[in-house]
Amino acid sequence: MNYGIDILAVGDVVTDAFIRLGKHEAEVDQDVRDKHPLLCMTYGTKIPFEEVVVVPAVGNSANAAVAAAKLDLRVAFYSNIGDDQTGKDILRALHKQKISTEYITIHDDMKSNYHYVLWYGADRTILIKHEEYRYHWPKISQHNKPQWIYLSSIGESALGLHDDIADYLAKNDDVKLAFQPGTFQMRLGSKRLKKLYGQTYVLACNKQEAQQITESSSDDMKTLFKGLHALGPKIVVITDGPAGSFASDGSSVWSMPIYPDPAPPVERTGAGDSYTATFVAALAKGKDVPTAMAWGSINSMNVVQHIGAQAGLLHEDEIKKFLSKAPKNFVAHKEASK
Repeated sequence: MNYGIDILAVGDVVTDAFIRLGKHEAEVDQDVRDKHPLLCMTYGTKIPFEEVVVVPAVGNSANAAVAAAKLDLRVAFYSNIGDDQTGKDILRALHKQKISTEYITIHDDMKSNYHYVLWYGADRTILIKHEEYRYHWPKISQHNKPQWIYLSSIGESALGLHDDIADYLAKNDDVKLAFQPGTFQMRLGSKRLKKLYGQTYVLACNKQEAQQITESSSDDMKTLFKGLHALGPKIVVITDGPAGSFASDGSSVWSMPIYPDPAPPVERTGAGDSYTATFVAALAKGKDVPTAMAWGSINSMNVVQHIGAQAGLLHEDEIKKFLSKAPKNFVAHKEASK
């Protein structure tokens, strides 16, 4: 089958403004029962910051598009922007990465998505707002047909788009869907997106998201895989921070350790995106699951050595160079899924 493009990434695109806080201007409160740690700053006063770094054309799907383009795949991007300078900067950044923007809609008299990232230490807290665009699935000609659709975070007004994608996949069963659910999509629940999950080829999430999607409190990976496969995906990927990553094709489970950091992480934005996007890109290039896991781990390692989700994304020869220097234990361990 001849495909017009390798990957069509679908999701919201944003510009991130990274505001770097000084180490003495905030603190993290870890002593919070049953809650996420809190970033604490003095209320009602002026707080100095060290610098601001503005990064255009990011977001889960945009990051995936750039990762795939750097691996020499033909990539197009579906999204929505406003008719402002931020939108123009987004288009310019995507064109620089040789990503087709023919499926991006520019909305008159609307703003483009702009997020603020409070950067403290090696982690970040992101203040987000998705503009309420009208989402319409584009007409895709046969000569421009994608091999893969990569769907991730998108605004609440895009509810109907999920049904449109599921319908498109039902009519084009040779097109594979990679689904990396965002916050809104997980809040919708697996029942509302049952049709889409049933059309998914690769489902990717972290361990906490896997528990949320399956409505399970289990820490057992095989239990989580069983629950996620029951929704329909052929391949499931679960990342678990320092514990590494895990993948299942329904009959076998692989575990992969993280690639050792050459230095302490600079900033962790986009680590999950880079892993998942690289995993899918590797499959699109004909690689097997263990190889895709290794590539994803290496790209994720390098991304956290840079500011933002895209600056550290690697080309294929760079990934292979890291792979050639990998420690002996950097291999995917396989075991039966049952």
